[in-house]
Amino acid sequence: MQQDAEQTAEGDSPLDEGSDPKFVTALARGLSLLRAFRPNEVHLSNNTLAQRAGLPKATVTRLTYTLCKLGYLVQSEPSGEYRLGPGVLTLGYGVLSGMELKERAALELAEVCKGENVNVAAALGERYGQSVVYLATHRFPNSVSMVFHLGAQVPLFHSSIGRAILMGLPEDEQLSLLDEAQRATDSAEDRARLAQGLSRAREDFARWGFCTSFGEWRKEINGVAAPVQPMQGRSLYAINVGGFGFLNPPEDLLSHYAPRLLRAARALSLRPEADE
Repeated sequence: MQQDAEQTAEGDSPLDEGSDPKFVTALARGLSLLRAFRPNEVHLSNNTLAQRAGLPKATVTRLTYTLCKLGYLVQSEPSGEYRLGPGVLTLGYGVLSGMELKERAALELAEVCKGENVNVAAALGERYGQSVVYLATHRFPNSVSMVFHLGAQVPLFHSSIGRAILMGLPEDEQLSLLDEAQRATDSAEDRARLAQGLSRAREDFARWGFCTSFGEWRKEINGVAAPVQPMQGRSLYAINVGGFGFLNPPEDLLSHYAPRLLRAARALSLRPEADE
């Protein structure tokens, strides 16, 4: 009877996704216990964990036992309360590494933009589906650029930074993403434009080691970009520089800013200057 009661209580939990066969409820419940800790809280009791996670106490007991075995929780004696263990730090290592990259990127982006042109901007981005999301940006306070802001998303195949991301991927992944993008549209013109974007990216990258987009995403925007792949991780990023085309003509971006861009990409990838 006790087991049946527990199953009923668990079934009422918001962490149950019974309609989704791919959803692993046990994993979601375990993570909910780790999220139960709030800032400045060191120890939590079994009862508090159960209350905050919305789970039966018996379920929480099994989960905390497993999490302790894995090093994600530590049980304190004699109180029996739990604190976060060193295993939690390993879960966040990739995120912490990304934060360190963003801090370094802020300095490099400012260096790329240095000069008299206050209407040029730069950004660090990471792929999100068929887009690139800006993780760090640099623009002058009085800049008229409206597209280089934190969290902005730009298209993968038509923007310079998206094309640079593609050039950091193996060819089979490039083609897979192209196929995915083409299947998402009914327009033959759009499918051809997507393929042309990949072709242009490959041509630019083979010629210069960076990618361009001069009015191909938005007719008023010019940009150049290069891939960034830090040696300490598998994540792929890219950095770009550009802005409104009438203030950032292609010849200026190619001659003045592209060499800075390549140096910044090497620095963020932690590659030596001579390593091409």
